Amino acid sequence: MSSKELTGSQSAQYVGPYRLEKTLGKGQTGLVKLGIHCITGQKVAVKIVNREKLSESVLMKVEREIAILKLIEHPHVLKLHDVYENNKYLYLVLEHVSGGELFDYLVKKGRLTPKEARKFFRQIISALDFCHSHSICHRDLKPENLLLDEKNNIRIADFGMASLQVGDSLLETSCGSPHYACPEVIRGEKYDGRRADVWSCGVILFALLVGALPFDHDNLRQLLEKVKSGVFHMPHFIPPDCQALLKGMIEVPTPDTPRLALTLCVTR
Repeated sequence: MSSKELTGSQSAQYVGPYRLEKTLGKGQTGLVKLGIHCITGQKVAVKIVNREKLSESVLMKVEREIAILKLIEHPHVLKLHDVYENNKYLYLVLEHVSGGELFDYLVKKGRLTPKEARKFFRQIISALDFCHSHSICHRDLKPENLLLDEKNNIRIADFGMASLQVGDSLLETSCGSPHYACPEVIRGEKYDGRRADVWSCGVILFALLVGALPFDHDNLRQLLEKVKSGVFHMPHFIPPDCQALLKGMIEVPTPDTPRLALTLCVTR
């Protein structure tokens, strides 16, 4: 898939064959609008990126996301259909999903039943295992970056922080949200991006089952200390198999107790 240049004659109300409609949201990089294919009626989400208003680092994030999404095709990863551009704007034509963020769904429902939590979790790690098999680490997994389609199936989105990691090499850039980041990232150490993703998935599974986070504090310094300690309360109502999984995923690694590998999470 290559970027397609828009001609000067095209109205701002159209991107390629897509007619732009209502605004779906606004993020760090710009507006996201609903697009309708003029012939087929297919709905898409068009992310509109103004090159002139963004810093070099944010533009690099967008370009990284485009490059990585071109490499991934999985039913639980948000699909990039096409990219258009002109001198001022980049237009990312993305799969449109109507269910909103998993975060909002969780806030609305409080905590999920183990059955529903397991369903979401399996979809997340299925997609993540696929990414890792292609040497891609997401590095910013959280419910806000997990979207739901009309049938409540997961789509992993926002690969702006993602990185390629080959073999036994380690990553250095600290990124992600403090509540979901692993201790190695918080401490500013070199880290395995795949194991960092596993930790984030463990925090997400805990949030789905409990309706709260394993590490939380209003004071950022206190929050970071909690994450670095890896000590959290395991509510009694969490099923035993999920407790065992959480203990393996949200684990401060030592030579004797490495964090559970994603391949083991997939099989459980």
